[in-house]
Order: sequence, then structure tokens, then C-alpha cells
Amino acid sequence: MPRFRLPTPSRPAALQSKAKRPAGANGPSGPVETAAEGGIHVVDWLDERTSLSGGLRWMMFRKVPKGTNWFYTLGSATMFAFLSQAVTGIFLAMYYDPSPTRAYESVRYIVNDAFLGEFVRGMHRWGSSVMVILICLHMARTFFFGAYKYPRELNWVIGVALLILTFAMSFTGYLLPFDQRSYWATIVGVNINGTGPLVGPYLSDFLRAGPEFGATTLSRFYAIHMMLVPGLIAALMGAHLYLVAKLGTTAPPWMRAEREKSLIEDEV
Repeated sequence: MPRFRLPTPSRPAALQSKAKRPAGANGPSGPVETAAEGGIHVVDWLDERTSLSGGLRWMMFRKVPKGTNWFYTLGSATMFAFLSQAVTGIFLAMYYDPSPTRAYESVRYIVNDAFLGEFVRGMHRWGSSVMVILICLHMARTFFFGAYKYPRELNWVIGVALLILTFAMSFTGYLLPFDQRSYWATIVGVNINGTGPLVGPYLSDFLRAGPEFGATTLSRFYAIHMMLVPGLIAALMGAHLYLVAKLGTTAPPWMRAEREKSLIEDEV
């Protein structure tokens, strides 16, 4: 069967170039209009050289089903929480020292001495809990609304992988302050992972960077928390968003599809 592609949505009216002022027009345009036209010219200049506007319009300006409500914003809220964690994590990494002898002191310096350090660490610390809560609510909404069914099964699998990676990022970040509570809690968590079938012992050795907790364990957790897991989350999140834009969103289960009048007349 031939496959039909939906046309690319048109550019919003605010980004469309206005007709040029005729030569005999009365008076110049105001500063606001001049600035707006300058921004539109910049967008046109970039679009002419990159041709990205079609893809952006395809991703951002698309139809949504009737009955869409605030439950559908949980995915976007989770993505915003991840971006917040990434930004605050970068600033924390500027002062953090992932060594067994300096880790705790570097965290203490961030909280007590660095400019806005307590605020940034608080955003990162509580933001991790917010992200876990949001992604669980998003998964629950997807399940109860039946959005995991055909043809969105792959998107559901990617979402489950993102949930596991979010838990992994929370677990690896818990050790980084390297105080007594985080140290012994991480030992308990790694030992629990070691009880898993087949891959459990290998996973524990991978997390500890050896058979026992040592000087390289903290560096291993720091590398996983800062580079490995965020990179995987960013890649899978991009694939997740692509499939959402390609397949669309599902209508709420309490909304019934309206039947065309021609089909009803044929049945009669």
C-alpha cells in the first residue's frame, strides 16, 4: 500500500516575514517592530543554511487529541527535571573532588563557602527525588491510559529503560557526598544487587570496581553518575520524543472517537 506523509505544519504567524514597506510609506516602523523583523531575518538566515525549520515544526506544531489535559504534561515535566539536574550537576562538578579523602570536604565547601552553593546543591538533591516521582507518575499515566499498546510498544520499552536509568542515577549519586550514611547505604545497595541471579555478582564487582570497596569505588560511581547514565538518558530521551512526535499521543480512555456521518448513513 502507498504510504502518505502528513504535510509539514506551516510556520507560526509570529515568525512569518511581513511584506516589505512600500517606498512611499509614511514614517518608519517603531523599535519593537524593527527588533521583531530583525529576529525574523535571523531565523530566515539560519533556516536557509540549515533547513531545520521543517523538522522543528514537525516536532513542535502538531495536532493533539481531544480531551488532552494536565496529565499529558508529566513527560515534559520529567524532561525539565532532567535538564535541571544536568545544569546543577555541571556546577557542582566544578567544585567536587571525587577522591576518598577530599569528597566530603569538597561537598562541605560547596554548601558553606561557594557562592549559591547551598542553593545549587539543594536544587540537585531535591530535584533527584522530584524526577523519580515525576517519571513514576508519567509511567502510571501511560499504563492506565493504555498508551503502551500498538503501535507504541517500542516507546513503552524505551520508557521502562529510562525509568531504570533514573533509578541508577539516583543510586550512584547517593554515594558522592561520601559521609557515613551514604557509604554504608551504598554498601547495602551493592550487596543487594549481588544477590541477583547470574549477573548479580558481576554487577556488584563492576559497581565496586573490584571485589571490595576501595579508593576506586567512588571514582567508578562518579563516572557512572556524571557521564554514562546521563548520556544514555539523553540518547533514549531523544528517541522517545521522536516516537511521540511520529506516532502522536493517545486520547484519554473516556473519550470516544466520533464517527463520520457518511459511515452512519451507509449503515442506515
